[in-house]
Amino acid sequence: MSQSIIFENARVLDGRSPNGEHDRHVRVENGRICEVSDRPICSASARTIDLKGRTLMPGLIDCHVHVVAGLVNLGLNALLPDAVAAFHAARIMKGMLARGFTTVRDVGGATHALVDALEQGLVEGPRLVICGKALAQTGGHADFRGRYDNRDPDYQTRRLGSLGRICDGVEACRHAARDEIRQGATFIKIMANGGVASPTDPIAFLGFSNDEIAAIVEEARAAQTYVSAHLYTDEAIARAVKLGVRSVEHANLIEPATASLMKERDAIACPTLVTYEALKNEGESLGLPATSVAKIDDVRLRGLESLQIMRDAGVTMAYGTDLLGEMHRHQSEEFVIRGRVLPAIEVIRSATVHAAELIGMPGQIGVVETGAHADLIVVDGDPLADLSLLTHQGQHLSAIMKAGAFVKDAMAQ
Repeated sequence: MSQSIIFENARVLDGRSPNGEHDRHVRVENGRICEVSDRPICSASARTIDLKGRTLMPGLIDCHVHVVAGLVNLGLNALLPDAVAAFHAARIMKGMLARGFTTVRDVGGATHALVDALEQGLVEGPRLVICGKALAQTGGHADFRGRYDNRDPDYQTRRLGSLGRICDGVEACRHAARDEIRQGATFIKIMANGGVASPTDPIAFLGFSNDEIAAIVEEARAAQTYVSAHLYTDEAIARAVKLGVRSVEHANLIEPATASLMKERDAIACPTLVTYEALKNEGESLGLPATSVAKIDDVRLRGLESLQIMRDAGVTMAYGTDLLGEMHRHQSEEFVIRGRVLPAIEVIRSATVHAAELIGMPGQIGVVETGAHADLIVVDGDPLADLSLLTHQGQHLSAIMKAGAFVKDAMAQ
């Protein structure tokens, strides 16, 4: 049983009100938020922490990560021994937690074994929500074999370091979706467009046939979940949304009509702008193949414009980063990039209430509310006035709490 904690005189900021709620008192016990009040909470046994001048936020949520991506070259990453990939993942997840991210959604690569390792306390990291291996067709975004490698794709896709698995044809796609759910996936991810990191698919490449996508969507719905899709081009986004895809990853090249379609169909976007900046600046030096370097600007240059287009259409946007290898350290910089075109409160919502909605845990994470998981961060200052307070590797976070236990506590008397 964890110690009861009372945060008093807190300015609570979780995105549900435009300026937050001042002078709130929050009690945490047994891993949950037990009470939120505008009056002092008295307890003889609880530890009381005065937050006057600080901001209390829910733990941050990143909806687009690859925790097994220890190398920038994803083809080489897929060939790593599983033990090495697991140690990379442990290091990456510990870093995420230290930045205040208490929940992450892995959209390709992580297995249920990593979820178990976290839940058993074998490694430190955020709550991990997984799709298992992302589904891709032969030559699609998760096929890293290149032009001259004609080995069976299973040689890489059965490894922990692989982000995806290959499936061709309606029946194979149905089987792959069912198999990932059997292995612990809580949603399904598909590669429905070309990508930067893969060797043989131009950005405009359409992944999977309509019938294949429809079959995967049907299997996800039968399992009471949804499909997330890797998408860049306007044509690919519109097609996927019409076929029932709910989570649109990236969306850099979207146009206004398709953004309106997303709003109409209740699809949620998960932009990932920071990864293109990091790839542009560091990708080549960290081993990104030349074929991938050549494709970065195809999507990078439209990133900020895509945010404005989706905001104008009223599309819900979740927070995502999609970083690889040593570039994971840039995870929090997505806040500042989005803040160039979006109001700070909307950026904060993307990593709190909107992210929780996409993950399927509204009211459980992303909020400071009675009954929610006690995933909390204490920010030294006002993130609405300065989003960079959420950057610098957690330097401005005086406390990080996951499930009622302090991961960082710089407020001890």
